[in-house]
Amino acid sequence: MIKLYWCPKTRAMRALWLMEEAGVPFERVRIDIRDAQAKADPEFRAASPLGKVPALVDGAVKISDSGAICAYIADAYPQAGLAPPIGDPQRGRYLQWLMFTNSNIEPAMMEKFSGLTPNRASHGWGDYASVLETLRDGLRTGPWILGERFSAADVMLGSAVYFLDMFNILGDEPVLKAYVERCVARPAARRAFSEL
Repeated sequence: MIKLYWCPKTRAMRALWLMEEAGVPFERVRIDIRDAQAKADPEFRAASPLGKVPALVDGAVKISDSGAICAYIADAYPQAGLAPPIGDPQRGRYLQWLMFTNSNIEPAMMEKFSGLTPNRASHGWGDYASVLETLRDGLRTGPWILGERFSAADVMLGSAVYFLDMFNILGDEPVLKAYVERCVARPAARRAFSEL
C-alpha cells in the first residue's frame, strides 16, 4: 500500500489532496517535521533524505517533492483521470501548469514575503505580479487550468492559491479567488483540507 508522510499546514497538503482525488488506497503517516526526533525516523528519512514533507513510498518508489508526487500518482494511476496521457494534445499544457507552482509561484511567494526587489531580468520566475497575471490568463479557458478538465495541475495550482490567500498576500484577485473556491469545494479537497 502507498504510504504518504505528511504534516498539516505544509506542502504535503497537495499530496494529500491528490491522493484523495486519485481514490487509491493509501496510508497516512502524520509526522511533525518541527520535531527533530520525529524527523529522525529511519523509514521517513529513507523516503525523504532532507526530512521534508510530503514524502511518498509506493513499493520501491520513494519521492519527496510535492510536484513529483502529483506527477507520479497521476501517471501511475491513470484510472483517476488526473493527467492527459502521453500523446494527448493537452499533455504539454498540463505539464507546464503542473510544474508552475514549484518553479514560479513559490519563488514569487518568497519574493513577496521577504520583500525581495522584483527583477524580471534575473529571476527565473519573473516577478510576483507577472506570475499572478500568467495564472489569471491561464484560467480564462474554463473553470480548470485545462478548461473543462480537472487535473493534478489544479491540485498544485489550487493549493498554492489557497496558501497565498491564507497568508493574506493574494490581494484583490477575483479570478484566482473564484478558482480556489472551486478547488476547495471538491469533495477530495474538503477531505484533505479538513486535516488542517
